[in-house]
Amino acid sequence: MLMCRDLAVIASDYIDGELATRQTLSVKMHLMMCRDCRTFIGNLRASTGLMRAHSSGRPNEELLRKINERVVEALEERKSGKDNNE
Repeated sequence: MLMCRDLAVIASDYIDGELATRQTLSVKMHLMMCRDCRTFIGNLRASTGLMRAHSSGRPNEELLRKINERVVEALEERKSGKDNNE
């Protein structure tokens, strides 16, 4: 089963439609079960759309990487916080 951290690594490829069918299905199954990752994908899509709208082509890859890293960190912090509260 796909874990949140794994999804975060391939999220950009998923949004760009660059994953193999099997990986795409794994992502979709995970998203059906994980609200945090649905939020993450939605935010990443919005960020990517904004960057594309304000540039002349593909978004700034360095900025996108930094955004992705920060979101992964936030997800990990949120997950560890849930673990500590249970």
